[in-house]
Amino acid sequence: MQLINIGYGNMVSSERLVAVVSPDSAPIKRMVTDARDRGLLIDATYGRKTRSVVVTDSDHIILSAITPQAIGGHLETEE
Repeated sequence: MQLINIGYGNMVSSERLVAVVSPDSAPIKRMVTDARDRGLLIDATYGRKTRSVVVTDSDHIILSAITPQAIGGHLETEE
């Protein structure tokens, strides 16, 4: 199992990742709101601005304070 750093010491399994996207579009904002309502939202921003949204195969949505490009770079270096 490979763990990917999503910022501030938080890790997620690379096997569970479906997408890492920017939080700016309306569909992503709607997805975050729906996950919050269903109790499937994990906020890993430590109070900072959300810069990326990580979607997992278990329908959990993880908010991160680092950019999608940085998370992608962590993913590439792990492989």
